[in-house]
Amino acid sequence: MSGHSKWSTIKRKKGANDAARGKVFTKLAREIQIAAREGGPDSEANVRLRLVIDKARAENMPKDNIERSIRRGAGLDKDAEEIDQIVYEGYGPHGVAVLVDCLTDNRNRTISEVRRCFTRANGSLGEPNSVAWQFMARGYIAFNRQDGDGKATGIDPEEIFMVALDAGAEDVIVSTDVVEVYTERTDLAQVTQALEAAGFQPNESELIMQPNVPLELDAEAGIAVLNLVEALEELDDVTEVYHNLEITDEMMAQLA
Repeated sequence: MSGHSKWSTIKRKKGANDAARGKVFTKLAREIQIAAREGGPDSEANVRLRLVIDKARAENMPKDNIERSIRRGAGLDKDAEEIDQIVYEGYGPHGVAVLVDCLTDNRNRTISEVRRCFTRANGSLGEPNSVAWQFMARGYIAFNRQDGDGKATGIDPEEIFMVALDAGAEDVIVSTDVVEVYTERTDLAQVTQALEAAGFQPNESELIMQPNVPLELDAEAGIAVLNLVEALEELDDVTEVYHNLEITDEMMAQLA
């Protein structure tokens, strides 16, 4: 199981209260607005918008919220706020490379909050391209093999493997908890659609920044890094945090 999937598992096991869910909806609304602004309101023609809508539905975001966000992003609502997309780069504890994706209506507020998180964690913000070269943009699709109660979902990893590769996937990794499919960033939509057409509904389907070479640390050092990741993800303006830490089972056990 990859670091991306392990971190998703940790967050899922921690659960989400109503306040946290409201924050998730706020972040998703901004992502939908950006996607609709850049590619238009038609999710059939706008692949990025369709993927974000799928993610919003998976979080049980109300249909009205989704449609309102699309209208605002497409400029169909007069009260739409101007949202900017920014990526900050930096180093966390022990030299771990960190990318922070943000959607914001106030750049000064966002960089101040992000910098504070790095400083408190004994890390530092870097210049553009200071760590981005250590990551590769890839499509990521995941199928959980167990539900929230630990029961098997009954998906067939071998069938997913065959469908995904036939559709153009680069790699399929099967573990006890999840089946992960990796694609070129431009092939994510077609592979996702092929899997859905074959009857497999993914739990995740998104573009990610995958580290080229994961960094191995002991559990104590790794927990310090993941505490920074968690603090960044709690910021309203942050949508995704990527890092090159190799997450171990021991780290997962301590955080979960």
